[in-house]
Amino acid sequence: MAAKDKYHFHFRESLVKDGWLITHDPYILEAGETEYEIDIGAEKLIGAERNGQKIAVELKSFLGESVAYDFHEALGQYLEYRIGLKLQEPDREVFLAVSVDRYERIKKLTLPRLALEQFNVSVIVFDITSKTIVQWIKN
Repeated sequence: MAAKDKYHFHFRESLVKDGWLITHDPYILEAGETEYEIDIGAEKLIGAERNGQKIAVELKSFLGESVAYDFHEALGQYLEYRIGLKLQEPDREVFLAVSVDRYERIKKLTLPRLALEQFNVSVIVFDITSKTIVQWIKN
């Protein structure tokens, strides 16, 4: 089992506060001969019909020496997971989760900002201190 991200439990609490039910921690994605661990799988019940919206979330702290390099790695994982989920569970959407301060740094960098747009990356921005979801960016 892979090590949990530094802010894993902060983010997990943020999702629960936002009304999500954690269904997988981690979410196991089986793609051909390889098994991947996406940080969290969650569901949110919608209305009286009880139709569930399902997500898988890859959480990244971006605490390395280079935010650009960390983003490059995270983008590769995100895109692979999105492809894998289309095969394994097409009704589950994948999101990249990042803290407010790191998201602001990423948006200031030209190539990462353009990559978020070009590859339609869905992002969950959360506040580490208050353990709340600040913004859902769904592309």
